[in-house]
Amino acid sequence: MAAPPPRPEVTTIAGKVEIPRIINGLWQLAGGHDPHVDIGGAVQAMAPLIEAGLSCFDMADHYGDAELVIGEYNSNSDGGPRITAFTKWCPQENKNRSFEQAQAAVDLALARMKQKSIALMQYHAWDYTDESYLCNLAHLQAMQDQGKIDFIGLTNTDAAHLELLLHSGYRIATNQVSCSVIDLRLIKGRLSSVCAENDVGILAYGTLLGGYLSEKWLGAPEPRDEAALNWSLRKYLRFIRAAGGWGPFQEVLKALSVVSKRHGVPITAVATRWVLDVPVVKAVIVGSRLSASSNKYTADNLSAFAFSLDDEDRALILSAQQRLSDIPGDCGDEYRRPPFLTTAGDLSHHIHENSDAAKKLAEAVANGSRIEYRTSSKWEPIAGYCRAVRTGDLIRVSGTTANPPPQIIDKVPVLGGTCARCQAVASLDIIARSIKALGGTLADVVRTRIMIQNEDDCDAVSEAHGWVLGCEKVRPANTLTGAHLIGDEFLVEIEAEAVVGSGKSVYVVE
Repeated sequence: MAAPPPRPEVTTIAGKVEIPRIINGLWQLAGGHDPHVDIGGAVQAMAPLIEAGLSCFDMADHYGDAELVIGEYNSNSDGGPRITAFTKWCPQENKNRSFEQAQAAVDLALARMKQKSIALMQYHAWDYTDESYLCNLAHLQAMQDQGKIDFIGLTNTDAAHLELLLHSGYRIATNQVSCSVIDLRLIKGRLSSVCAENDVGILAYGTLLGGYLSEKWLGAPEPRDEAALNWSLRKYLRFIRAAGGWGPFQEVLKALSVVSKRHGVPITAVATRWVLDVPVVKAVIVGSRLSASSNKYTADNLSAFAFSLDDEDRALILSAQQRLSDIPGDCGDEYRRPPFLTTAGDLSHHIHENSDAAKKLAEAVANGSRIEYRTSSKWEPIAGYCRAVRTGDLIRVSGTTANPPPQIIDKVPVLGGTCARCQAVASLDIIARSIKALGGTLADVVRTRIMIQNEDDCDAVSEAHGWVLGCEKVRPANTLTGAHLIGDEFLVEIEAEAVVGSGKSVYVVE
């Protein structure tokens, strides 16, 4: 008789919510895998998972009927095993920053899940230059205080903006990001250290690359007909290509295969164990369709808890990983700048631009108009200035500090708190928003002037400036100087000038 599979390791979110270290991800209920979701059948498919100790489920507002499945289970469990359900709110950033919108989203999730509170509500910000996310997170925090939400998490948030939020006073328990044996951004970048320093747990997805990290793909040719692939395989093929291509991926897969045979476990177990051993990773999220066939993967998934990787295993995997290329940017950048490592290869499934506003701006530029970008700052009409002015192709941005949106200034007096690096990131986000409103991009910046309150902050502010503009692959002319800034809470002020279109082609002379 075969030995029963091991029970999963357990951990806690924010030291209070106990969960298994493998979470059932329900994104496959969103479509692109099965055309129809049988809610009753999905509830039945939950039972063997829960019995095996895999009693935590992760979903989102856009995962089709996923929240309804959880609600059906909660309605009919009749005192059965308790589950823990996480969800996400991923709103379009449409300038609606009202508490009522956030409240409606949370109440809808609670109604669909048939729960009195949400254990972990995770938020995804599509665009850091749109301050809606700052307002929405403040609203979620208010509902956490009301008891509707136990803890707040983020999804796909880079180190700089996680750090900005934490220093601004937001209570963040988790960050859900991609991490695998080929996606090493969490480990190689700053995000891991920011999480460790602030007790933010990582919930890692993409651990199995949608199924590519398995015996099925060992030695197999690269798929060419992307249209024949399900959404997950289409998405993670882009990750593989960004990490160096099919050849280096196969070398890593071979190393995982050697380790798997050494321990008598499947490749998926080795790939999962490797991520679970990253110190800041609380749990990995493994996709489940909640169908009649779902349970056939349970034993393989649980085998990640049946062994440990030794130094020889790690050395073999590391040797193969050295053939990979670094996936560009930080965690979450795949949703915010090229290369877009999404199912569609762009953001067409997620973001819809305001074509009317763009058309009106283009007409004003063509007419030779002076174009002013005005914000809700109370000082602009008093002092007679605006945030930015465009004349021709030149955009000039006023001195910019880390002012929060007026809707939350009573809760967050300054973005970034007492962290100068964070204030610099917030100021550059505001500058980017201003340039974008006038038809340019941050890559078009040709000149910046930075004023800092304290000379000791020179290195941190310079690094923030270098990171932000480095993401755009440009280096503008720059001056940094000490100054007495108005308002003791402000540590950094930044001015910028941009020439629209100049960032499209950069020629470097050394």
